[in-house]
Amino acid sequence: MRISLVRGSSTEHIDLVPSKIIGIGVNYRAHATEMGKGLPEEPLMFLKPRSAMIASGEPIERPAGYERVDYEGELGVVIGHRARQVSRERALEVVMGFVCVNDVSVRDLQKRDGQFTRAKGFDTFCPIGPRIVAGLDPSKLAIATRVNGALKQDSSTSDLIFDVPTLIAFVSRHMTLEVGDVITTGTPSGVGNLTPGDEVEVEIEGIGILKNSVIARP
Repeated sequence: MRISLVRGSSTEHIDLVPSKIIGIGVNYRAHATEMGKGLPEEPLMFLKPRSAMIASGEPIERPAGYERVDYEGELGVVIGHRARQVSRERALEVVMGFVCVNDVSVRDLQKRDGQFTRAKGFDTFCPIGPRIVAGLDPSKLAIATRVNGALKQDSSTSDLIFDVPTLIAFVSRHMTLEVGDVITTGTPSGVGNLTPGDEVEVEIEGIGILKNSVIARP
C-alpha cells in the first residue's frame, strides 16, 4: 500500500508492505469494562492478514448475515527496524512512526470461533492511514471515532493498559518484528455496528483522519 511518511517538515511516499499485522485485544481500561472483561495480565495478541489492508478513502466491505460488524479505532505502530527481543527501554527506537487503524471485527464470529482470525481477517477489514507520522509521543494522544459525523469513541492513549513500549517489547519476545510490520494497540470504549452506507472516521492527534465508507460485500 502506498502511503505518505511524515518526518518533521519532510514528507516522502513509501510502500507499506507488512509481513504481519499484530493486533492487541482488550487494551483500554474502559473497553475492558464495556466488554465485561477483567484487565488482562499480559497483552492479548492476534494476527490480521496483510490482505485485509486498505487505504483511507477505500470502502470497507461488510459481509451479509452477521448482526455485528464493529468499527474499532486504534493507534497503529509501524516498525522501522528489524527487532527481536527488544527491551522496553529501547522499544521506541525501532518505530518508524504512528498511523490510524480501524480494526473491523465480526463480533458474531469472535463468539462462535473462540478466536479472532476469521472475525478480523476479511478483505478490507484493516483500513490504515491517512499517513504515517514519526516522532510522536504515543503515551497521551487523543483518539476519536465518528460514524456519519456522530462521535462514538472519545479517549486517549493514556488509558492503555499496556503502553506502546511494553507492547513492542512483548511482541518482539515472541516473534521477530520486520520493517513495515504494524502493531495495532487496541480500541477504546464505544465500539459499535457498521452498516452499508455508513462513513466511519478514526482521528488521532498529530496524525489526521482515516476515513472509509461502508458498502455491502459483493
